[in-house]
Amino acid sequence: MSEPSTVSRARKLEIDPVTRVEGHGKVTIRLDEAGKVQEARFHVVEFRGFERFIQGKLYWEVPVIVQRLCGICPVSHHLAAAKAMDAIAGVDAVTPTADKLRRLMHYGQLLQSNALHIFHLASPDLLFGFGAPAEKRNIVSVLETFPEIGKWAIFIRKYGQEVIKATGGKKIHPTSAVPGGVTQNLCVESRDALRRDIEQILSWCLLALDKLKQIVAEREAEHKDFAYFESNYLSLVGANGVMDLYDGTLRAIDSAGGVIFDGVEPCLYREQLIEEVRPWSFMKFPHIRSLGRDQGWYRVGPLAQLNCAASIDTPIAEAERRLFMNIGAGRPVHATLAYHYARLICLVHSAEKIQQLLFDDDLQGDDLILSGQRRGSGVSCIEAPRGTLIHHYEVDERDQVTRANLIVSTTSNNEALNRAVASVATTYLSGQEITEGLLNHIEVAIRAYDPCLSCATHALGQMPLIVTLEDAAGEVVDRKVKQ
Repeated sequence: MSEPSTVSRARKLEIDPVTRVEGHGKVTIRLDEAGKVQEARFHVVEFRGFERFIQGKLYWEVPVIVQRLCGICPVSHHLAAAKAMDAIAGVDAVTPTADKLRRLMHYGQLLQSNALHIFHLASPDLLFGFGAPAEKRNIVSVLETFPEIGKWAIFIRKYGQEVIKATGGKKIHPTSAVPGGVTQNLCVESRDALRRDIEQILSWCLLALDKLKQIVAEREAEHKDFAYFESNYLSLVGANGVMDLYDGTLRAIDSAGGVIFDGVEPCLYREQLIEEVRPWSFMKFPHIRSLGRDQGWYRVGPLAQLNCAASIDTPIAEAERRLFMNIGAGRPVHATLAYHYARLICLVHSAEKIQQLLFDDDLQGDDLILSGQRRGSGVSCIEAPRGTLIHHYEVDERDQVTRANLIVSTTSNNEALNRAVASVATTYLSGQEITEGLLNHIEVAIRAYDPCLSCATHALGQMPLIVTLEDAAGEVVDRKVKQ
């Protein structure tokens, strides 16, 4: 880090790259001549090219190819693409075996990815505090200081990966979901092995949730006020508004909990949502068409999944949802750090759903694939660990993809990420110096959203956080890089 400047003039602060997130992001904060935050931006600087790359590929290849854009949530892209290709294959509903096998794979993905974020990426901040020394804020220190939590981190995620392997053939980049169904069922040996451990996994998820609730109670003001702002929310919900993270219709609510739209089939998403491009980031800015760019931005992810759902169909998670929603006293819960609380409830829900499915005999069925009248386009929607994920493809008469559009969860949270950075900078920026405390507080706000920047831009390679300080003329006077 360069020496802080003592010159009194308008400046811009840049954090590049943001660490402990999936992908490479950069933060710039511009200060006015009085040293107050004038503007804050969260940039994603990799080129977004996967939608062009997929053009010309045969449509049945897409569920396997498209998941390569991410190493963290490939299952979400695999299943979203397969669901879109179901429509192109003329299949409106796959067989019960295929549906439940895909759901089991999906909840395995939710379990392992939410565990990865809460334990490996967020827990150092939550357990040691935002102001802890940098050398303390890592998973190794968590393992040394809290070995029991370290055990949960390893084995909950490992179990989720085993579910994916048993249903999809591989722990990463599975191959079993195809247009019209699946290529395999769940063998009895794999089912029995997973059954043996699920009770233990569920109990560890509950202990982790209890630990988080204890931390929230001990630091109530911090968790309530940190990077706080109100927003709209978007999520997939099932019949009667029950939480359904695999399939359903789109529901959007406003900051008071009022319904903006509800029951929207994923294929009609463009009637409700529009994507905006801004010149300083490769991430787009989707917003609700009827409300416009200034009022129509929204949040997705675990916080939105809980705020939009009327109930959860697993008993423990539903009891926890009711406690969680009490925070809002009849309105949505808006606190940025409440994402972690909501994420742990979704973790518990995923373990419960896996337990339910493992005792469903349809998983051993042999009716795996259907076919129908070929169509020219297909749209699907799924709730990935980070939130609502939309895949849209068009295919020509030669079965080749001619157009692809993906709205990934991190893209939908783009405006909220910028507002979170601005809120933290306004609250914690002291003078005109890039301090370690400011850096970590900004990263804590970004991490709450669990952004996946490689998904949002489809980039490859090392992805470090970068922060830069500029004067009013745009001259960089301070900069810090964290690998």
